Amino acid sequence: MLKTWFEIPLWQRVVTALILGVLTGWAWGPDAENIKWIGDFFIKAIKMLVVPLIFFSLVSGVAAIGDLRKLGAVGGRALLLFVVTGQIAVWLGLGLGTLIQPGAGVDTSAIQMGETPVPNETTAVDMVLSIVPESPVQVMADVAVLPLIVFSLLIGIGILMAKEEGLPVQKVFDSGAVIMQKVTMIVMELTPFGVFALMAWVAGTLGLDALVSLAKLVGLNYLGCLLIIVLIYGSMIKFLARLPVRDFFRGIVDAMAVSYSTASSNATLPVTLRCAERNLGVSNSVASFVIALGATINMNGTAMYLGLATLFGAQIFGVDLSMGDYFLISILATLGAVGAAGIPGAGLIMMALVFGAVGVPLETIAFVAGVDRIMDMMRTTTNVSGDAAVATTVAVMTGEIDTREMISADDV
Repeated sequence: MLKTWFEIPLWQRVVTALILGVLTGWAWGPDAENIKWIGDFFIKAIKMLVVPLIFFSLVSGVAAIGDLRKLGAVGGRALLLFVVTGQIAVWLGLGLGTLIQPGAGVDTSAIQMGETPVPNETTAVDMVLSIVPESPVQVMADVAVLPLIVFSLLIGIGILMAKEEGLPVQKVFDSGAVIMQKVTMIVMELTPFGVFALMAWVAGTLGLDALVSLAKLVGLNYLGCLLIIVLIYGSMIKFLARLPVRDFFRGIVDAMAVSYSTASSNATLPVTLRCAERNLGVSNSVASFVIALGATINMNGTAMYLGLATLFGAQIFGVDLSMGDYFLISILATLGAVGAAGIPGAGLIMMALVFGAVGVPLETIAFVAGVDRIMDMMRTTTNVSGDAAVATTVAVMTGEIDTREMISADDV
């Protein structure tokens, strides 16, 4: 029985749990809150992973560059494209959330909320000063987002500067990153049970309004991801790489299909590399470096979603966000997406960081957990497409591409 359970793909178990949870909530009504503790257990397990996952993933990702000199011709261009497209993506999510307001109109008076994070009221100077951690241990204990990320980046840079002497430490962080991904996968096995309980609670306590809002969120997630793929990546290929957009997408269709079905950038990595080299003509050195780095830090779909989900939670619980909060969200969503591992459900783990910084109740995670897998599949497709787009563009800029592999005969 147990073997049969694990043979079923996780996403199928999650979708089934989602449907059964909604039906149970409708039938049980407000008393469905009696099983919400199962969902709370799942959320606490997710929050447990935040600090170690970000710390090990970021340090390992920076150290994976291998040599500071690589940040010049290839790495510098790739990182710049990753950051710029990430910022565009998160502002796209904020724009869609502000325009459509998927969380507006939901009556949350029946919810017994836990502790709500204190809204961000610091000045710009305070924010700059706060990114320098006085005590890294205290930063980790307090789950202070920006100083944790800065400290992690500095450790990674220090490993690169140490060269051979830093290799033993790099191996420790590489192993730690792999271990945390495995631990995350263990926690993700709780997803069907958490989703069932949370969706029963949402449907039984809040009724149809909450489900309509979730449907809007899912729709906006797919719309935002499609806009990123078509407009941002399409423009990158057409105007920066000056290559046919149709041939590019035709060349990565296998990677897009695998990423959508697995919801894992890491699991799709071998397919993405094969598509970039064989179908797009990107050299092995550029493809291996940029796509491997992108699988770790290029999470535009996740960045867009974190911005959208933060506004969703703010609208549900009536949290007023200032323009300063919007800028803070844009920074944290981009950096949080960088810290998100390339495995299913990683974006869900990063939510606690962004929500806490701007005072959005963590109960928002309970709302979106039930439909996160459905959205995660599309976000991963966006992330993987971005890895291929950046690798192709950088290859063109550095002359490391054979366009004959990519351009079809009728386009030459």
